[in-house]
Amino acid sequence: MYKLLRLFIFSCLLSLCVSAQAEESSAQAAIQQSAEQGDAKAQAKLGAMYLLGNSVEKDEQKAAEWMLKAANQGHIEAEVIVAAMYDRGLGVKNDVKMATQWYEKAAAQGNTTSMAILGKNEVAKGGVAFSYQGMRLSAAKQIPTEYAKRILLTK
Repeated sequence: MYKLLRLFIFSCLLSLCVSAQAEESSAQAAIQQSAEQGDAKAQAKLGAMYLLGNSVEKDEQKAAEWMLKAANQGHIEAEVIVAAMYDRGLGVKNDVKMATQWYEKAAAQGNTTSMAILGKNEVAKGGVAFSYQGMRLSAAKQIPTEYAKRILLTK
């Protein structure tokens, strides 16, 4: 009796796993299709999937390709990620000027993370006036003060 119950439970779990994999594969295919049709949100999501290796094989170059497509359409989160990818050389050639341009573009749209990063970078260069302005804008957008201080004070 217990063997039969164990076999039943095992088969139920196995069918759930197979079903979950099928749903995940179906969702990934839908995201891919939307991304290929030009949907910026899907492009950013697909880029994140490639960057993290979530449901697809990790591939930083494909991640950069899809993130750039989304960023070029004005997807703010993708702009910040593209900036970070240029800043760290993930999937693209390390290019501080390009990273700064993408951070500035996102900051101009009100992204507080970009504002704080630009402020930190200016402090590192000795540009206190700009960093003060960036932090003031970050504060106006309600970025937590302690978080902002940590961003500015760490290198």
